[in-house]
Amino acid sequence: MEKIRAILLLKDGRLFRGFAFGAKGETSGEVCFNTGMTGYQEILTDPSYCGQIVTMTNPHIGNYGINPDDVESRGIQLAGFIVKEETEVPSNYRSTQSIGDYLREEGIVGIQGIDTRALVRHIRTEGAMNGIISTVDFDYDSLMVKLKQVPSMLGLDLAKRVTCGKRYIWRNRMRISDCGLRAQDIIPKSAVRNPPWKVAAIDYGIKRNILRLLHFHGCNVTVFPATASATEILSIKPDGILLSNGPGDPAAVTYAINTVKELLGKKPIFGICLGHQILALALNAKTYKLKFGHRGINHPVRNAETGKIEITSQNHGFTVDPDSLPSDVDITHWNLNDDTVEGLRCKDLPAFSVQYHPEASPGPHDSRYLFETFVNMMK
Repeated sequence: MEKIRAILLLKDGRLFRGFAFGAKGETSGEVCFNTGMTGYQEILTDPSYCGQIVTMTNPHIGNYGINPDDVESRGIQLAGFIVKEETEVPSNYRSTQSIGDYLREEGIVGIQGIDTRALVRHIRTEGAMNGIISTVDFDYDSLMVKLKQVPSMLGLDLAKRVTCGKRYIWRNRMRISDCGLRAQDIIPKSAVRNPPWKVAAIDYGIKRNILRLLHFHGCNVTVFPATASATEILSIKPDGILLSNGPGDPAAVTYAINTVKELLGKKPIFGICLGHQILALALNAKTYKLKFGHRGINHPVRNAETGKIEITSQNHGFTVDPDSLPSDVDITHWNLNDDTVEGLRCKDLPAFSVQYHPEASPGPHDSRYLFETFVNMMK
């Protein structure tokens, strides 16, 4: 296949030249990086990456191809994709197409053949910043004009862009093995067929594996749009409420913060990622933007309650300010890389949350116990 040239320009003027990867055209967004060696399909389809151009640090991407069972949402969610080298001929019995074909099919513009190590070092030093990938315009000044029009991630509400249009009941069609679960890890099959717990999941950009794991832990899940009111959510008389992951600046999702304030104390609440940050903001804490975020599947987190170290899957650019948390909230988990808050629990209310992804996808299963914690809280 003939190589088509492509260009990546960062907001600070740093320029990278490579070749087109995926669809032809132009795309822009915040350039960040993910350190996972595998899991690129889950990363592509994770709504938390909406508005972002993701750089993979592993040099070869696409080795095991793409299959329809491992997507985490209705399609590719990120704005663009950057790799060192695409694997054009994948090798895996589950593969149905190559990653390049998948990107072209979904209309996602990417770039390959650049020095991704240099790019990642630059982001680590200067911080995550907006960038633009183009296979059609190679004029520096023209691209810089376009780049200046791209909104900053700070203050950006992206939950409305990725949430569902209306509420729906999750119908699980995945086998236990598809979730990486063993029979002894979950409740009896009879309980799975007739889930005893009714959960209202607020969709700020929810991943399907969160829904699968709630189902396999005995929950009948109704998913609500991010803008749903407390009255709408409580109308189904849920046993518990899940605040999902999602993209953007949590402080900008004011409608969700106000809704969670109304829900606090009325039903058990479990927050994940953006849901964790929204819960903290509803408790009158503050959040701030990290320099380059946490994105990968090997981040060590210490459970302050047990002393155990969990290896976690993470994807976020904001975090909770520990000094802003009220006295009636305990910090339950800490990030061992930079000592940021990874989990919290209310002392007097049935509510807790974690910054990382206990459903993984991709990633380890160290934190799956949190779904049991949620079920026990509903009991």
